[in-house]
Amino acid sequence: MRRIARAPWELLKRAFGWLVLFELRNKVLLAPSALRLHRLETAETRRLSAATTVPEALVATVIATHRRPDALRAAIRSALAQTVRDQVVIVVDDGAGLPELPDDPRLFAVSLARNTGVAGVVRNVGIRLTRSRYVAFLDDDNLWEPDHLERALAVLGSPGGPDGVYTALRRVLPDGTERDVLSVPFDRRRSAREAFLDTNAFVARRDRALHFSRLRRTPKVLPREDWELIRRYSRKHSVRHVPHPTVRYLVNPGSFYTTWSG
Repeated sequence: MRRIARAPWELLKRAFGWLVLFELRNKVLLAPSALRLHRLETAETRRLSAATTVPEALVATVIATHRRPDALRAAIRSALAQTVRDQVVIVVDDGAGLPELPDDPRLFAVSLARNTGVAGVVRNVGIRLTRSRYVAFLDDDNLWEPDHLERALAVLGSPGGPDGVYTALRRVLPDGTERDVLSVPFDRRRSAREAFLDTNAFVARRDRALHFSRLRRTPKVLPREDWELIRRYSRKHSVRHVPHPTVRYLVNPGSFYTTWSG
């Protein structure tokens, strides 16, 4: 029986994973934008840190936002309602202006001088403005269950515990109906082929590796910065999955950063 040779692209995808190859392409094509955005991120962090002092806490929760005032307030309420009280919540607005927000001493909010359209840069400013042992992330159109941080920190603080954990996602449609529960044990090799990592469920120990890509990722650019951060972090840090849904994740067709279909 005669064998038919596979196309070189298919062989590469099989060997390295399509997400890894797409990310290599992104780094080549989008590197100029990353350099400019890194400079902008640093300048904005310096400007905002001169006017805003965020106290140290066990956990810093970073919420990136852009023109979703009602959803943002709901996300903030879910973060402030966590059973873990030793946290600060920092909202970073991507240049649109901040709406009226809840009055809570743990809540801080800043606005970038201009819109970047790059979720990674917005979140990085929040990381750099805070001081905490752990960092968590929540988008302005998603919600946490009250025990999200408690469950994550219980694993992170256990003897021999990992450096980062992510819980399961309960994905819901705009009408409120449940689409599914995304719960995939961490497997770095599998993550080269499947995009099951999302930072809304991720809580990690702070260090220099915990920062997002500054590439300008439009909704059509894959993989997303969630995947890039967690997979890169796992290169030298242990990551574990908590198979309990603690995130109510909106499959949002109106997302500024992600295109959904199907």
